[in-house]
Amino acid sequence: MALDARLRLALAGLAPATPFVWGSSPKPGNLSFPLKATSASLSSANAPAPPPPPPIVVVGSANADIYVEVDRLPLVGETVAARAGRSLAGGKGANQAACGGRLATGATYLVARVGDDANGRLLEDALADAGGVRLDRVARAPDAPSGHAVVMLMPDGQNSIIIVGGANMEGWASGIGPEDLDLIRQAGVLLLQREIPDWVNVQVAQAAKDAGVPVILDAGGMDAPVPGELLSLVDIFSPNETELARLTGMPTETFQQISQAAEACHKMGVKEVLVKLGSQGSALFIEGEKPIRQPIIPAAEVVDTTGAGDTFTSAFAVALVEGKPKKECMRFAAAAASLCVQVKGAIPSMPDRKSVTDLLESVQVEQL
Repeated sequence: MALDARLRLALAGLAPATPFVWGSSPKPGNLSFPLKATSASLSSANAPAPPPPPPIVVVGSANADIYVEVDRLPLVGETVAARAGRSLAGGKGANQAACGGRLATGATYLVARVGDDANGRLLEDALADAGGVRLDRVARAPDAPSGHAVVMLMPDGQNSIIIVGGANMEGWASGIGPEDLDLIRQAGVLLLQREIPDWVNVQVAQAAKDAGVPVILDAGGMDAPVPGELLSLVDIFSPNETELARLTGMPTETFQQISQAAEACHKMGVKEVLVKLGSQGSALFIEGEKPIRQPIIPAAEVVDTTGAGDTFTSAFAVALVEGKPKKECMRFAAAAASLCVQVKGAIPSMPDRKSVTDLLESVQVEQL
């Protein structure tokens, strides 16, 4: 089923997230959008409010990020002093959920595993404080520590990251619960990354595909080929140019090379490839169509790029669930990423919807 058709089904199929009754009613066959009044006698004040879009569901990782600010990376055998250090909540799954929680008009759920430890409580508290993220499906793994990461932040805002999987990799021994699968089947979009086991991603992606729910896979995470079984279930594959080069074995230094690497992904079975290009913006390659390019929306100051890719992917998903055209989805995502890089930390840097809307409006005024 084509992605747009799946999205129309998903948009049609879920009542507001609160109250929420699992498996309560079948998905209606027709999509109903609120229409503008065509007569002066029709009062918008009396018109019923449109229902919120179906939820965004993120299945993925949650890490306690240990930030160290350094002037440069140490050489082999060398010790360098950090200018500052602190612990913050992160992980690609948690980042995307936090961003969705702040931007989406409907609900955003995170399905994840954390340890029964201090870092697990740090993660739960940070996500609760982020606002908008439903944590009903975040479970504590009793026999594994919470995942964590060391983020080495350079003065120009670039970073190098080392992750330790912990509960993200070891906490799924009991499998995916029926409540999680029910939630996924009623989602507007399913967001995945590669900081959890591939078999988990395959299982939840299969549930989404069977229900007509679009699946977006962020390529970040494991430095290993993406299983063909997983790619066959993905509607939109979203790597950055480095990940695209690694996964295809092709150069990605020019736009032509990036286009050729995206074509290789099409041959692997992925119809749409959304490539994050850093300072060069982004590009969406839809099989058989002309690429859609989106330049960056320049940031006033780049402080920390950690979480910028997750912000972009999540913001794109938010706009997609709301039925926006792909070009508009990319513009919305570019604005969110621009705001993200201006604040230190992953989850603390996620922008709210008003900030993104205000930035887009200001950019539009400047372009007139």
